[in-house]
Amino acid sequence: MLDAPAGAVHRTAMRANYRLQRLFVDAPLSAGAMVELDRGQANYLLNVLRMKGGAELLVFNGRDGEWRAALEPQGKRAATIRATSLERRQPDAPGLVYAFAPLKVGRLDYMVQKAVEMGAGVLQPVITQHTQQPRLNIAKVRANALEAAEQCGVLALPDCHEPIRFEAFIDGWDTDRALIFCDEDHETDNPLEKLTPLRGRPLGLLIGPEGGFSDAERARLRALPFVTAIPLGPRILRADTAAVAALAVVQAVAGDW
Repeated sequence: MLDAPAGAVHRTAMRANYRLQRLFVDAPLSAGAMVELDRGQANYLLNVLRMKGGAELLVFNGRDGEWRAALEPQGKRAATIRATSLERRQPDAPGLVYAFAPLKVGRLDYMVQKAVEMGAGVLQPVITQHTQQPRLNIAKVRANALEAAEQCGVLALPDCHEPIRFEAFIDGWDTDRALIFCDEDHETDNPLEKLTPLRGRPLGLLIGPEGGFSDAERARLRALPFVTAIPLGPRILRADTAAVAALAVVQAVAGDW
């Protein structure tokens, strides 16, 4: 955990301050640190938001906590920020591994953003038999994750991994971590009884593609001792809807909520 420097004000509450503009910067942050903004960031603050010299904002880098900073324009197209005081300490990275079959672009963007908002610590694309979008722009996934973090007060950025085949994903899984997958053929509609025993354990969640898991994939998952199959109620859900529903119920029952 980051120690607040002398004179810095540390807010004991971990909730974000939504009154100030929030910005990610890929640079070390400490009291008095000066960070040159990239052209897009400078243009957004100076010419879109029309922020003036001395205006306050919040900055974070995913490592050093969240800092209150002052804007220092350098003309009309460039600016630096000066970190002044620590607002929130850097929390531990979320422990939830979120694995998903890539979806079509619009739905994938939505799903990534919601996963970040809801506490995923790792984003792991998994190519299943019925995956409709086997090619994935991982740079765009990272950009979506970063945007969600900026907007929702997230400090610990998730690790965004390159896509991996289903078989390699299962073969390389840490068996000390419980893996939950959503099985539409499960015999009940209630996930709570399956999730409650997993409280306190490291968790992973696997969401299938729009066509669902194949019979072979489902059979392999259900045969593994570290895998827990859960239902998501009596209705058929679209993959991006199922992702949000599953994240919510897993975090509420067995996660960090």
